[in-house]
Amino acid sequence: MIHEVFMPALSSTMTEGKIVSWVKSPGDKVEKGETVVVVESDKADMDVESFYAGYLANIIVPAGESAPVGTAIALVAETEAEIAQAQTKTQSQPATPSKEAPASQPAPAKAPEPVAAKAAPPADSPSKNNGRSVISPRARKLAKDNKVDLSNVRGSGPHGRIIAEDVEVLIGKASSPAPVSTPAATPATTPAPIATPTTTIPAAITPGQVVPLTTLQNAVNRNMLASLTIPSYRVGYTITTDGLDKLAKQLKSKGVTMTALLAKAVAVTLQKHPLINAHFTDAGINYPAGINIAVAVSMPGGGLITPVLANADQVDIYSLSRTWKDLVERARNKQLQPHEYTTGTFSISNLGMFGVDRFDAILTPGQGAIMAVGASRPQVVATADGMLGVKQQMQVNLTCDHRVIYGADAAGFLKDLAQLIELNPQSLTM
Repeated sequence: MIHEVFMPALSSTMTEGKIVSWVKSPGDKVEKGETVVVVESDKADMDVESFYAGYLANIIVPAGESAPVGTAIALVAETEAEIAQAQTKTQSQPATPSKEAPASQPAPAKAPEPVAAKAAPPADSPSKNNGRSVISPRARKLAKDNKVDLSNVRGSGPHGRIIAEDVEVLIGKASSPAPVSTPAATPATTPAPIATPTTTIPAAITPGQVVPLTTLQNAVNRNMLASLTIPSYRVGYTITTDGLDKLAKQLKSKGVTMTALLAKAVAVTLQKHPLINAHFTDAGINYPAGINIAVAVSMPGGGLITPVLANADQVDIYSLSRTWKDLVERARNKQLQPHEYTTGTFSISNLGMFGVDRFDAILTPGQGAIMAVGASRPQVVATADGMLGVKQQMQVNLTCDHRVIYGADAAGFLKDLAQLIELNPQSLTM
C-alpha cells in the first residue's frame, strides 16, 4: 500500500510550511515514528515523523520549497516493490489535499491512502524516537555525508541536542564544539531593561534586488495586518529605575537578568490588574488562567518572535532568568515549540539598548496590551525638598485594546508598576 505524507499544521496559525531539509532520501527505509523531514512553520523548524513503516518512495515537495497545509509532500510505500508504482503515480497525478485542508478541487480517483504527518516531540526533551538522540537536521546530513556514527555522541546544543559543530569535531573540521554563531545582545552604556538580541542584516544584498519574505516574516506580517482591526490607544509613563538598576547589579553574578526582573515586575502588577492581562473575544472579555509574559526578540535575518515566560508571577526570579536564557537560545536556533511563543497574555517590547527614548508598540492580536520600553538614562529631576538631583529614568508606552481596557485602567496599571519598581524592587526576589 502507498501512503501520502501531508504537510502538517504545526500551529493554529500555520497555513503553509517550507521544507527545510529531507532527513530521508527516496528509497530509504522509514520506521514508524521516525523523522523524515524538517519543516519550517511560522516561527520554528520542527521535525516531522511518519505514521507508517516502509520506504520513502518519492519526494513531491523538495527542500527549499513551500506547500499549503494538507498538501501531499511525499509518498511512503510499504514494500520495495511498490516504490516504482508510487513514483509513477506521482508523475501521473497532482498532489491531493488532506481532508483537513479546504478542498478547492475534487480529489482524483483512487488516491493513495492519506497519512497525516505528525510533529516530533519537543526538541528540549533529552531523547526522542524511542531513545534516539536529538539531532539537528544539518548535523544529521553532515554525519551522513561523512559516514559519522552519532549513536554515542553527546551533543553540545541545548538539552544535549547534537549540532553541526559536534559532527565537525568528529571529522576534524573543528577543534571543539563552537557556540551558536549568532549575534549576542549589545550591552548598553546605561542600564537597559531588556537584553533583546540585535537584528542581523542579511549579507550580500544587491541594490535593486527583491528579496522574498521568509516564512517568519510572512507570519509577522499577517499578525500586523490583523492588528489594524483593533481600536487601540497609547498611554505613557516615566519610571525611575535607580533601585531596579542597583538590584540588577547585585544579582547579575547569580544569573539574574534585567529581562526577568522587568517581566516579574509586570507579572506581579498584573495580579492587581487582571483586566490588563485579558483580551477581547466575540463572546466577551477573556480572562486567562495564567499570567504569561511574552518578550519580543529580533531574529537573525529579519522578523521577530515572542518567547513566553509562563506564569511569570509565580516563578522565582532565578528560575525565571534561567528559563529566559534557554528560550532565547532556542529561539535563535528556531527550536521553540508553538506553545512557547503563542501563549503570551501580555507582551513587552524593548528598544532601549539602541538608545531609543520612547516608541509605540503594535498590539498583538489575542492580547489586550503591550508595553514598549525605552532606554534608562540619567535625568535631572526635582527632589522632594525642592532641590535638583540626577536619577535614572525610562519611558514606557502601553498600547491597549480600547474594547477591553480604558484609559483609567491603563493609567492605574502603570502607576502601580512604577511604584513597585521605584519603591520596592527587592520584593521581586521573594
